[in-house]
Amino acid sequence: MPLVYKRILLKLSGEALMGDQDYGIDPLFVSELCDEIKDVYDIGVQIAIVIGGGNIFRGIKGTEMGLDRATADYMGMLATVMNALALQDALEKKDVPTRVMSAIEMRQIAEPYIRRRAIRHLEKGRIVIFAAGTGSPFFTTDTTGALRAAEIKADLLLKATKVDGVYDKDPMKHSDAKLLKEISYLDAINKNLKVMDHTALTLCMENKLPIAVFNIKKKGNLRKIVFGEDVGSIVR
Repeated sequence: MPLVYKRILLKLSGEALMGDQDYGIDPLFVSELCDEIKDVYDIGVQIAIVIGGGNIFRGIKGTEMGLDRATADYMGMLATVMNALALQDALEKKDVPTRVMSAIEMRQIAEPYIRRRAIRHLEKGRIVIFAAGTGSPFFTTDTTGALRAAEIKADLLLKATKVDGVYDKDPMKHSDAKLLKEISYLDAINKNLKVMDHTALTLCMENKLPIAVFNIKKKGNLRKIVFGEDVGSIVR
């Protein structure tokens, strides 16, 4: 079966790294996650990753504590760098070559983000992890995912979640929530379906970048998606 998507960007929330914990990073779950990523890497898919920092610090929570919004957002960006380094370490323990590129310069631990260099890493068979969001406050890591995917000309943006796709209402709160297998960007925005924030959805719409929303906890989902199998929901 031929690959349908040869270059992808995987958007992971910081909370995904918690596994079943309440805070921080669950090494066992991160190792299992990296097995899924390696499985797709080994079949020749070029993989970029954007990771959030909500398992350590969320900018929006900082503002609730009285922090200035910009300051809180920068703190959140630093949390994403910590997660990126943890993910890099786990991948490299599985012999997967990886580069962390940060939108905020910190040369001792990560390369500065340069678009052409990122694409070159992908072409040379390295997984690229984009850290520190866009480098600017007031933007989410969802928006970062959409922006970086457009910049590297990814074939697909994958939004990893804890549920099976996009629902018409929160499946955690409503037992009658209906899974939507395919939905347009405009419907996702107008119905406020919480797929990604509106800025991210608009960026994807303008660049004709499809979004696959799927359950990261189900083994094999990532592999099925790159071969074009019917998994989760698609926004396009």
